[in-house]
Amino acid sequence: MAANMSWGAFGKATELRQRIFFTIGLLIVYRIGTYIPVPGIDAQELRNFFDQASAGLGGVLNMFTGGAISRMGIFALGIMPYISSSIIVQLLTAMVPQLQQLKKEGEQGRKKINQYTRYGTVFLATFQAYGLAVSLEAGDLATDPGWYFRAATVITLVGGTMFLMWLGEQITARGIGNGISLIIFVGIIAEIPAALAQFFESGRTGALSTPVVLGVIVMLLATLTFVVFMERSLRKIHIQYPRRQAGMKMYEGGSSHLPIKVNPAGVIPAIFASSLLLLPTTVATFSQAQSGPVMATILAYFGPGQPLYLAFFAGMIIFFTFFYTFNVSFKTDDVAENLQNQNGFVPGIRPGKKTEEYLDYVVTRILVLGSAYLALVCLLPEIVRAELTITAYFGGTSILIIVSVGMDTVQQIQSHLLAHQYEGLIEKSQLRGKRRGGKTGKKAPVRR
Repeated sequence: MAANMSWGAFGKATELRQRIFFTIGLLIVYRIGTYIPVPGIDAQELRNFFDQASAGLGGVLNMFTGGAISRMGIFALGIMPYISSSIIVQLLTAMVPQLQQLKKEGEQGRKKINQYTRYGTVFLATFQAYGLAVSLEAGDLATDPGWYFRAATVITLVGGTMFLMWLGEQITARGIGNGISLIIFVGIIAEIPAALAQFFESGRTGALSTPVVLGVIVMLLATLTFVVFMERSLRKIHIQYPRRQAGMKMYEGGSSHLPIKVNPAGVIPAIFASSLLLLPTTVATFSQAQSGPVMATILAYFGPGQPLYLAFFAGMIIFFTFFYTFNVSFKTDDVAENLQNQNGFVPGIRPGKKTEEYLDYVVTRILVLGSAYLALVCLLPEIVRAELTITAYFGGTSILIIVSVGMDTVQQIQSHLLAHQYEGLIEKSQLRGKRRGGKTGKKAPVRR
């Protein structure tokens, strides 16, 4: 793999280079959009507000929007409405027979489900944008409150979210990596230098003692190492292929293995769980000065570091780990069917239904460890961060997103480079064959 990542290989892989430049270009467009403000916002009051809220839920919101919400940019809602809509549609697909049938129809059914997801994104983004506009007025953050301000805010924020959704789809289709995950990844990476500067400034001024600063750094490095180790961990299931005959030739049976990651769902459960936590509290964050008893209760119990927040976060992570794995990333019925079609089998297990039951048994027990690992990584740094009131960029969710998305993107780049090298070898072999044929001029006599 190290040879595949050389600069020489990059220089020869023209398509891969175009995909990388395309991805970088769209991500730059996204970062520029986070600095374009929504009209009618009092910038000074907004800055003062986020200076106070950065250590709480406002910091978590800011992390997932790449700093756009602290500047109230046109991408202030980020990609979260799209993620929330995806959660709702996937849950409905697992429960509604009509949507299950659509899912089985292949490409056309998938397009229809994606269309429903987009409609849900528009609805959720409109609801959140209107609530955000009203909350900005209630918090005295609008220069000219009224219906014109609300309409302008809703149109701007919904348009920004739909544009982000389009950017993510374009990156996935024509670039490198998962577009939605990369947008969140780049937003976190871009704000980390400022977060580090703020953290070290707190240590310099004495707000945080030197042992605490060193302890946080050690915790971050340990969490990073642990996440890399767990994301690379696999459970290999032995697969046997019988002898087969093709024409007059008999081919010996072979063996292989089916790799199952300890965390097949990747970073998706953490993003989904965070999205559900942020959905009801986005509005409450901005209107906390004039919020009613219900909103005050939400902020009190669902603030970062609170027991109810941690319990709900852990429960959602565990649920989405199992749900996403069995419905999207590793569908045991499809895997068992593909093995049976290829004449492969697990030694000692009958093909078909028995193989599916065996895979269910193995994957369920792997996911117990995988979901516990995700919950541990996301919760422990959250507790430390909430106790020390440091920035949300040092939380477990941000570390998990950075490592998972980074490793997935590098793996895709390696796959493209490997495919390009294979294509080059095939072309060389074809050219070599043509040269040999040109030298001989006459074909060799056919043996009878």
